[in-house]
Amino acid sequence: MSDEHQFIENGLQRSQIDEFFEEELGRAGYGGMDVAKTPMGTQIVLKAEKPGMVIGKGGENIRKVTTALEERFNLEDPQIDVQEVEEPDLNARIVADRLSNALERGWYFRKAGHTTIDRIMDAGALGAEIVLSGKVTGARSRVEKFNRGYIKHNGEPAEEVVDHGQGVAVMKLGTIGVDVKIIPPGAELPDDFQIHDDMDPEEVVPDAVEANEGVEELLEAEPEADEAAEADEEGAADAEADTEADADEADLDEEVVEEVIEEEVESEEAAADDDSAEDIEEDLDELEEDVEAEAEELLDEMEAADDEDAEEDDS
Repeated sequence: MSDEHQFIENGLQRSQIDEFFEEELGRAGYGGMDVAKTPMGTQIVLKAEKPGMVIGKGGENIRKVTTALEERFNLEDPQIDVQEVEEPDLNARIVADRLSNALERGWYFRKAGHTTIDRIMDAGALGAEIVLSGKVTGARSRVEKFNRGYIKHNGEPAEEVVDHGQGVAVMKLGTIGVDVKIIPPGAELPDDFQIHDDMDPEEVVPDAVEANEGVEELLEAEPEADEAAEADEEGAADAEADTEADADEADLDEEVVEEVIEEEVESEEAAADDDSAEDIEEDLDELEEDVEAEAEELLDEMEAADDEDAEEDDS
């Protein structure tokens, strides 16, 4: 058989044994069990409110239970050890059975719930919760809760610290489930803390003080390294800033040079345009003067010709 199947078989056998004890020892105030397999056989530790009823007269009842375990569950040489529950009001299984019996005897569910949870808190519990689910008052089922103190519902504390018990009350209208959770007194919870007034820390937590001293030494030695690291970081930052500034200056110089070159080109082009315009104007002036001189010469020639024609006519 593989480990997984063996694990399932062990859990199933444990549940069946627990149900068997609950049926056989319910009147004795059965409060749970622990099973451990040893080389000598199977060791079973029973917790009961009335150990005398579990053992019976002359050990008759305990021998009967041992024989039933060997025959029904094939246990090899079961050894049963019966222990008395010191405070029954702090055992969730016993409290759930008591509350179930009270409901079956006709107690009103609200009175039974408040009375039971008050007894639990009076016994010194840090917290408790009772949940009744089913047809508590009429034909329609519902859930009623009773809370006191502090209770954990999930995580490792809910599995390791909280004592959980269940019971069933068989009523005329139907069954009522009883679920009880109890945090016993003195339970160590992960969020617990204590305040000590006017005490030296070395007396309360000497290990923590020694650890803090080592931390303080490290903190004292850290600033030099931190300063060096900060100086290196500042140097690197300055170098990066310088390189960025140089790059910005180079970009600016290139832009200025380009602007100057563009201005010079534009001025040269403008000067060339001005020179060409002046040359054209001079050429035009020269042409006008030549035309005027030629016109005057033509006029003079025409006037001379007219004078000659006039003289000829007179003669």
